[in-house]
Amino acid sequence: MKVEDGLGVEHLRFSEDGDAVIILDQSLLPNETNYIRLREREELFEAIHELRVRGAPAIGIFAGYASYVLAKQSKAADFPEFYRDFLSNKAYLGASRPTAVNLSAMLDRMDRVVRANARQPIPEILDAMRNEAILIQQEDIAMCRAISEFGLALVSDGFGILTHCNAGPLATSRYGTGLGTLFLARERGITLHAYCDETRPLLQGARLTTYELQRAGIDCTLICDSMASIVMREGKINACFVGCDRVAANGDTANKIGTSMVAILAKHYGIPFYVFCPSSTIDLSCGTGADIQIELRAPEEIKEKFFERPVALPEVKCYNPSFDITDHELITAIVTERGIIRPPFFEALREFA
Repeated sequence: MKVEDGLGVEHLRFSEDGDAVIILDQSLLPNETNYIRLREREELFEAIHELRVRGAPAIGIFAGYASYVLAKQSKAADFPEFYRDFLSNKAYLGASRPTAVNLSAMLDRMDRVVRANARQPIPEILDAMRNEAILIQQEDIAMCRAISEFGLALVSDGFGILTHCNAGPLATSRYGTGLGTLFLARERGITLHAYCDETRPLLQGARLTTYELQRAGIDCTLICDSMASIVMREGKINACFVGCDRVAANGDTANKIGTSMVAILAKHYGIPFYVFCPSSTIDLSCGTGADIQIELRAPEEIKEKFFERPVALPEVKCYNPSFDITDHELITAIVTERGIIRPPFFEALREFA
C-alpha cells in the first residue's frame, strides 16, 4: 500500500498473472502491513468473512476480482457447465457478508456479463469478466471522488467531524466515501479535524481510520465510542460523517454497529448527520431497515479479540450484531456520487437509484 498521500490506491488488485487477488490484510493493521495472495475458493470467502478485505465498495470490487479468479479455474467444456460453476461460486461468495448490498450487486453485475457473452468461447467470456472487474474498480475511484466533491459543500474551514468505523480509502479504492471529503479538503487547503470513534468490537475506527488520516497528515483524535456524547456537548463536533452498507427505499440505512447511537446523539445536540455511499448501495427492493438482514458474529470478538486475556468469563453469553439500522428520520442527508439526497427520502431516492 502506498501511504505517502494516505489514499491507499494499491490495497486491492489482480496478481500479475491474473490467477489470484492480492489484498492488504486489513485485519493486521495498523501494526503489520502484509499483502496476501488469494486464489482458492475457501480463502476468498474467508477474506471477506474475516474482514481481511472490508468496506462495502471494496467488498464489491473484491467480489468482481474473486469471481473472475474462480471462473478461470473452471474445467468446463461448454457454456452450461461453465455457468453452473459460476453460479455455484457466486452463491458461495455471496453468503460471506449478507448485509452489504455491494457484494450481491457486483456479483450480479458479473453474472450479467457472463450471460451477455454466453455465445462466445470461454476464453472470451473470461476476458470480458476480467475487463468488467477492472472497470468496477475504476468506476469506484471516480465515484469516491464525486462523493467527496459533494461532501465539500457540507463543511467549512475548521469544522470538527465525528467519524464512526472506517469509510476511507481502505474501504474503497481511493479517497473513500465517508472520509473522502476529509482527504479532498486537505488537497484544497481546508482544515478539518476528525474525532474518530474507536468502533468496538473490531476497532475499525481506531485501527484503520486513524491510520489513514494520520498517514495523510489530517488532524485526528481517537475517542472511545462512549465519548461521542461529551465531544458533541462540548461543541467540538460540527457534523457526523459515516459510510453505509445498504440504504432501504424509505431512507433507513445499515452501517457498522454503533452508527444509530451516533445519529441519535447528533439529533439530540442538533448536529447534522450525513451518510455517504455510492448510489449502488441504494436498494429499492428493500422497503425499510426492518427488511435488512443483520449479520451476527462470534462472541469471541467481544470477549477476546485485541485483548491479551479474555475480559469476560467463557460462559458469558454475547450478542454481537455487526451492523445496526439508522432510522431515516435521524439522517440529515445521504451523499452519493450523483448528488446530495435530502428528505423526504422515499421520493428522492428513486431519482438516484
